[in-house]
Amino acid sequence: MRCWQGYMSSTPPESGPAQSGQEAHFRALESLYRAAPINRLFESEIEITGPGKCDIRFDVDERHLHAAGAVHGTAYFKMLDDAAFYAVNSLVTDRFVLTTAFNLLFTRPLRPGRLRATGRWLSGRRRVYVGEARLIDADGEEAGRGTGTFMRSRIPLAGLPGYADGA
Repeated sequence: MRCWQGYMSSTPPESGPAQSGQEAHFRALESLYRAAPINRLFESEIEITGPGKCDIRFDVDERHLHAAGAVHGTAYFKMLDDAAFYAVNSLVTDRFVLTTAFNLLFTRPLRPGRLRATGRWLSGRRRVYVGEARLIDADGEEAGRGTGTFMRSRIPLAGLPGYADGA
């Protein structure tokens, strides 16, 4: 086993583009995120911080609450899936990845405010990848975590609205 970008792996993930190409890929993924219609429902900012790493900051308000006054689980899923997804897709430079499974653990209820989801790649390098994410509240406490399985699709990134605009 050797350490790659802080993660233990027997082999590094697929070779990415040169540093300047890698940065362009990261910025294009961020643009793709901003262009997705679903993100009009969630005020958020994304930053791919390195290969296999992603941070997303979300603002949640009363629109995201369930009947008992805490943030609904759909918002947890959205935030955690997005962070893990973009961490994984940062390693795949030609294709859009798809979430095939996602396990979610709720560790505390959330109230409206500013939240941060941090995602990272765990394993996989060809077709199937595993990523994880943590959801951190405004006090720095973990409110949830999730692990997802992602698969390379047949959908080219270059053809997606938003991706080409950010490249």
